[in-house]
Amino acid sequence: MRVNGELKDLATTVTDTDVVEPVTIDSPDGLAILRHSTAHVLAQAVQKLNPEAKLGIGPPVTDGFYYDFDVVEPFTPEDLKALDKEMARIIRSGQRFVRRVVSDDEGRAELAGEPYKLELIGLKGKTTGGEGGQDDNESVEVGGTELTIYDNVDPKSGEVAWKDLCRGPHLPNTRMIGNGWALMRVAAAYWRGSEKNPQLQRIYGTAWPTKDELRAYQHRLEEAARRDHRKLGIELDLFSFPDEIGSGLPVFHPKGGVIKREMEDYVRRRHIEEGFQYVSTPHITKAHVFELSGHLPYYKDTMFPPMELENSEYYLKAMNCPMQNLIFRSRGRSYRELPLRFFEFGTVYRYEKSGVVQGLTRVRGLTQDDSHSYVTPEQAPAEIKHLLDFVLGLLRDFGLDDYYLELSTRDADSDKFKGTDEQWQVATDVLREVAEASGLELVLDPGGAAFYGPKISVQARDAIGRTWQMSTIQYDFNQPEGFGLEYTAADGTHQRPVMIHSAKFGSIERFFGVLTEHYAGAFPVWLAPVQVVGIPVADEFAPYLGGILTQLAGSGVRTELDTSDDRMQKKIRTHTTQKVPIQLIAGENDRSGETVSFRFRDGTQENGVTIAEAERRILDAIADRRQVTTRDDLFA
Repeated sequence: MRVNGELKDLATTVTDTDVVEPVTIDSPDGLAILRHSTAHVLAQAVQKLNPEAKLGIGPPVTDGFYYDFDVVEPFTPEDLKALDKEMARIIRSGQRFVRRVVSDDEGRAELAGEPYKLELIGLKGKTTGGEGGQDDNESVEVGGTELTIYDNVDPKSGEVAWKDLCRGPHLPNTRMIGNGWALMRVAAAYWRGSEKNPQLQRIYGTAWPTKDELRAYQHRLEEAARRDHRKLGIELDLFSFPDEIGSGLPVFHPKGGVIKREMEDYVRRRHIEEGFQYVSTPHITKAHVFELSGHLPYYKDTMFPPMELENSEYYLKAMNCPMQNLIFRSRGRSYRELPLRFFEFGTVYRYEKSGVVQGLTRVRGLTQDDSHSYVTPEQAPAEIKHLLDFVLGLLRDFGLDDYYLELSTRDADSDKFKGTDEQWQVATDVLREVAEASGLELVLDPGGAAFYGPKISVQARDAIGRTWQMSTIQYDFNQPEGFGLEYTAADGTHQRPVMIHSAKFGSIERFFGVLTEHYAGAFPVWLAPVQVVGIPVADEFAPYLGGILTQLAGSGVRTELDTSDDRMQKKIRTHTTQKVPIQLIAGENDRSGETVSFRFRDGTQENGVTIAEAERRILDAIADRRQVTTRDDLFA
């Protein structure tokens, strides 16, 4: 339950003056409590089977939980099976979760054999994160100023079966966990996320209110695995991550290069249509540029180490905006030039920790379709609306049409954010008003802004309902000041512009990865590496079919003629597996009738189509950016 706005155990004593609200197990808070309680059961099971295991932390996370352990030998699949049985026994026993408040000294005495818990006790009340403070996951243990231990009490004997340092709250008893839980996998993780600390063994699990919800989640995981862009990248020969180059640095193969080029051509043309001018900036720069922009103090740890050259420090650029500011500053600017819009494909480099690098969606080298609009303060609302319309149109063109907006604002209690209260209020109000006027769902993200200003991000849902942060629009009043950017106003005075950052793809690599999973590798015709493949019924019909493909290629269609020695049915299976959207097949009837037959990804067909009609329908599907999976997609 919530008591006066705070989550509390159901056993908490309340008064007539307290405001008490129920927390159901299927609510976000309820799910977090269910999952954290299941994490405690996992830890109890681990120490039952391996008494020497030392406890790390066990927070709830999206769709589940994890718990970290210091053990001599890594966990094996057989260990997980044994833990599963022991957890089931604990859950059936109905142990009660009982909260106890202890002093720091009492906590240290009770947990003297748990070195990681002792370290957390020393962090009690420190919520700054990073070195010297605790992060959100650690706060489940010692968040706030009060130290508490939860005992797992046997309902029959009343004896304490196990205990853990924990802030709580928890379910009333283990039986309420039910049977909607499962252990998922084992991973390695550094204690408190630092490579300087010991590496622990992390067990991931999931928990849901019912067995049916668990099965539905497991089905979603299976579907996500089928769509995993890393797997599809290999199967479809799109991209790879050679160890020789380094972690998080992808290379695109010819087929992947086709998709990437189509994306780049599209967004370059659209930027020009929307009034942007193409610019280009180098991959390295002196450190002073990132000092002017204000980035260095905030992002130094996630930038690659500096290079010493000519008595100066040079950095691989981690963002494009500082250099575009120098283009604006290269000469005097008039109010008549505003809005002034710059755009570039800028490749940036960020030192992501190895544990978070993941395929194309989290890389160390990424190319942004990065644009910046320099406007007067009065022009900012219209420019942001213009950019939001641009972004939403782009997402729809790529087949992502289910989305909502997130507004990231500053944390007024943090010293991370630069600028005055008034500047932040103005910027936030402008973004909020534009977002609300769009009619889309708006979700607040308190404290999630960049140090230089608030932002709107578009959160898009893919074909299986997962949410991805895609495009962003940010209002920046700090960098123009840092670089001394000015324009001459109508009255002859020098004024400071507002800078609006916008990235439509976000990064090409990440967008590519999301699209691959959204379409499960079966891209719309306009993006498909091979749009049409020709399969002759026999070798003698290859010249006839080749002539049709040559005609299509002359109209810009990407074609291939399969002249391999494989039988026709094997060719069909091969190209279906490669997810080619359109297969053209020709035999004697087609050759004599000057027609061609279509076969689609789902196995449906359309026979005897004239060559002229076939070309028209294919070109229309490309122009319309249509997804073609079945006969009706092209011939309905």
